[in-house]
Amino acid sequence: MQHIVFTVTTDLSYDQRMIRICSSLANAGYDVTLVGRKRRKSISILPTNYRQKRLFCFFEKGKLFYAEYNLRLFFYLLFVKCQAICAIDLDTIVPVYYSTLLKGKKRIYDAHELFCEMKEIVTRPKIYKFWKKIERHYVPKFQLGYTVNEPIALEFKKMYGCDYEVVRNIAEKKNIGASNKKEKYILYQGAINEGRCFETLIPAMLQVNATLLLCGDGNFMAETKALVAKYNLQEKVLFKNMVAPAALSPITEAAYIGLTLVENNGLSNYYSLANRFFDYMQGYTPQVCVNFPVYRQLNEVHKVAVLIENTNEQTIANAINELLTDKKLWNELHENCKLASLEWNWEKEEKTLVNYYKNIVFG
Repeated sequence: MQHIVFTVTTDLSYDQRMIRICSSLANAGYDVTLVGRKRRKSISILPTNYRQKRLFCFFEKGKLFYAEYNLRLFFYLLFVKCQAICAIDLDTIVPVYYSTLLKGKKRIYDAHELFCEMKEIVTRPKIYKFWKKIERHYVPKFQLGYTVNEPIALEFKKMYGCDYEVVRNIAEKKNIGASNKKEKYILYQGAINEGRCFETLIPAMLQVNATLLLCGDGNFMAETKALVAKYNLQEKVLFKNMVAPAALSPITEAAYIGLTLVENNGLSNYYSLANRFFDYMQGYTPQVCVNFPVYRQLNEVHKVAVLIENTNEQTIANAINELLTDKKLWNELHENCKLASLEWNWEKEEKTLVNYYKNIVFG
């Protein structure tokens, strides 16, 4: 049996893309191990059909965390028996490269995004220079790989000559019954990070007569909480912190409106295809979404979102209020979500992933 190891810097319990990928490959007959980090506040690992390994680090953020984690990961990979190792994004690519080089094993790159074009990277010249140097040196050495959409795949082809497959971030098909009841709350699920428009979303809630739930954590959490306090919105904006996928699904399915908001401040954001876009759709939840190329292309096939041209405070408030008050529009998007869920689901998308490993990686 072929053993594949996947490497991330995330907490394994919440990484829905990796949970789907590892589960699908395990179901296809591969021996799969997912390696990630163990934080002091990490919950217990839930049983899965693949192995899970968490590496504890004394440092939990910043340069020291990345240095410590990469060193621990390298030595773990050096001694684990496997036929292939897949690096998830740039923050694990170095130990994967050197361990596969020394062991003579196959290496694969899974690019969830254009790492160097994220706001927290591209807006910091020294940090950008560091990660760009990593990208230029190591990505061309990973000729096997895949990413989340066609525009990002084309960027890798243009920059480094890598022909990467596309495996989209599509949620699993939900079996939602006719009795599904919506509650009049707005949902943002995912990382509470820079570049996700909280600076304008929070004040926009002053004009919205509904509750906003934030399910996630990230590098902009403290600033987001400060914004909520500044505008005295503690009763209207509720922080649910990290929510495990099994507990998050019913929250998504009951939400009246979902939010997919990203600043246009780098190619990674502009070409993004977030998990939450499909999570809302699978929950039959209409959403307010940025009018970026990939989302626009999807919305032209199945109109499941109100697309906005910018992420200004007033624009966000107007779009949310339109969905809250225009029942005809909301019903249209709601019904379109049902149709789209039959076409856009992981059960179909996973076939691309499994075929890639069968025919390309191990073919």
